[in-house]
Amino acid sequence: MEIAKVSETGQVIIPPEMRKTYSLEVGTEIILIDTGKGILIQPKQPFSATTLNEVAGCLKYQGYPKTLEDMEAAISKGVQEQWHDCS
Repeated sequence: MEIAKVSETGQVIIPPEMRKTYSLEVGTEIILIDTGKGILIQPKQPFSATTLNEVAGCLKYQGYPKTLEDMEAAISKGVQEQWHDCS
């Protein structure tokens, strides 16, 4: 068990050994969870790096693949429609 004090600005110093144990480096974001009996502090886990191939399957697109020309035409059409709405 460690004891720490809350400063006037609400800051708490986490003892060095605990920072080392839980890999709390400068700038690490933490999550504060109200347990009803106290506050649980956990390091926020960053999202792991993903590739397009890992997430593309979740798009659930049913149809023929679009070409680069199809995509450019759709973008151009959207810009023209948006420009027309502004004038």
